[in-house]
Amino acid sequence: MLLHIARVILILFEVLILFNLLIVVHELGHFLAARWRGLYIEKFGVWFGKPLWKKTINGVRYSLGSLPFGGFVALPQLAPMDIIEGKADLDRAKLPKISALDKIIVAVAGPLFSLLLALFFAGIVWVVGHPVSEADSTTIIGYVAPDSPAQKVGLQPGDKILEVDGKPVRRFLGMNDSVSWNVVRSEGEKIAVKFERNGKAQTVWVEPYKAETRGWRRQSVRQLLIYPAETPIIDKVEPNTPAATAGLQPGDIIRGFDQMPIYNPIALLEYISKHPQDQLVLHVERHGAKFNVPVKPTLLPTDGAMKPRIGIQWDTTGIMSISHPNPVEQVYNSVAGTLKTIGAVASPKSDVRLQHLSGPIGIGRIYYLLFQSERGWQLALWFSVILNVNLAILNMLPIPVLDGGHIVLAIIESVRRRPVNMRVLEVIQTSCAALIIGYMLYITFFDVQDLPFVRKKLDQMESQPPAKNSQAP
Repeated sequence: MLLHIARVILILFEVLILFNLLIVVHELGHFLAARWRGLYIEKFGVWFGKPLWKKTINGVRYSLGSLPFGGFVALPQLAPMDIIEGKADLDRAKLPKISALDKIIVAVAGPLFSLLLALFFAGIVWVVGHPVSEADSTTIIGYVAPDSPAQKVGLQPGDKILEVDGKPVRRFLGMNDSVSWNVVRSEGEKIAVKFERNGKAQTVWVEPYKAETRGWRRQSVRQLLIYPAETPIIDKVEPNTPAATAGLQPGDIIRGFDQMPIYNPIALLEYISKHPQDQLVLHVERHGAKFNVPVKPTLLPTDGAMKPRIGIQWDTTGIMSISHPNPVEQVYNSVAGTLKTIGAVASPKSDVRLQHLSGPIGIGRIYYLLFQSERGWQLALWFSVILNVNLAILNMLPIPVLDGGHIVLAIIESVRRRPVNMRVLEVIQTSCAALIIGYMLYITFFDVQDLPFVRKKLDQMESQPPAKNSQAP
């Protein structure tokens, strides 16, 4: 128990280090550019909240806050940011004017440093590699859910998907060129799926499934209810179970049963649930040798209930490979993925909405899950490339408060040959800052629901039948 707690604390510490590094490096870009261009720097803070430490050096107040969530640099000549950074300690009108070019350089420096950090992480990933699951490297269907849209049009396990919605695919999951993304991003009533079976290419039109969700839960997106092919590898054999009696061992690969191949462990679980009394013959591969193992399910405790099982737990990662993509490829894929997400959110016909994006809690949860895996640091560095590129691009959007907004205002200033009225600027900046803070709270509302203990409680609440009204006839 103590070891588990220590591991959780260590993982949380690692998450905080990486998450804060991304933000602080971005702000450091603004800071260094401001020093270079001679801007007045009022504050440079790491973390927010009540300062645990602060000191003024050469006119700049440096501080370490009590809330470990990023940092900021206060540049009163650039734009008023009182709602985020606190009220300025001096009258901005008394500060010397700076050129529009200086403002643009300082604004661009933040996203530029984020891209440089992305390239730095990408270089490390290029050298050490990052794990790639089978789902990220195959387009073969492993399992088709019963009565799903895919089953209704005849898609089967073992089919290799070539195109979805008219776009080629090269992996099952992920943002770029994937089956899942092209399904989510589609906008027609039906989706064209081109696949290969027995060497022959075919095309079917599938009407996607969309689950019903309550208004306070993240809305469901389009699905075909198919799962990728993953090698069924036994991770653990439970003692005193049919699997243990039959001699199955961790690391055994189940290639099929009763002369039928399986491409995903779900297929075996489904068969056992439908045939709880039937003995089956498993086709097992162990260290290259292949043999058959007869086994009969029995009732075993599962999630507080007795269910028919044989007593094995699956390796959820399947066969992993190590990829060494070059830095340019990593950054390019990250840029493409970010732009595709922005395009999906902006499209009125898309199922992807702002609520499907992740805020600090959602990003922290992803980091936490990555660090839990065997090669967590490699995965976290790979994800950091994506996140830094995401941070750079989103900050370049032409929205006041963001870096792109500062650039737009500077361009307007250069065209008008005079700065935007300070009072107008304060209203615009404060209003947009309030909207962004409101949006972050909105995203956090959904991110919190994805936390395991919250999700479990919400699922229990939704599964409970409504209380009967004792006054009803």
